[in-house]
Amino acid sequence: QVQLVESGGGLVQAGGSLRLSCTASGLTFGNCAMGWFRQAPGKEREFVAFISKGGSSIYYQDSVKGRFTISRDNAKNLVYLQMNSLKPEDTAVYYCACRRINQYSRDETMYDYWGQGTQVTVSS
Repeated sequence: QVQLVESGGGLVQAGGSLRLSCTASGLTFGNCAMGWFRQAPGKEREFVAFISKGGSSIYYQDSVKGRFTISRDNAKNLVYLQMNSLKPEDTAVYYCACRRINQYSRDETMYDYWGQGTQVTVSS
C-alpha cells in the first residue's frame, strides 16, 4: 500500500519559516518525481513546487520563487519544502504528491499518489 505522509506544518507569524517533510512508503521513492501543492480555504488546489526523480529539475510557482526551496533525499525517502519569508496568503493545507513519470507538471491530475496534507497557517 502506497502511503505519503506530510509533516512540519503549524502556525507561524508572517516573515517566519517552516520546513515541511514528506515521507513515502509502499513504493520506491526514487521512482517518484515529487510535487508540492496547496489548497487555501475556498480555493482550488494549486501547484507549488516540483522536483524530478534525481533532483536535477526543479520548478516553482511564481509567487513562491525565492522564498520556497524544494529538495529531496532519496536515501531517506524524504522530500522537503523549506518555506521562508512566509506571508498570510501562504496559509493553506500543503500536500505532497508522487508522479511516476519523470516529467514536470503543474496539473494535479498528472500525479499518482497523494498525502493527506499538513496545515500551514501564517498570521499577520
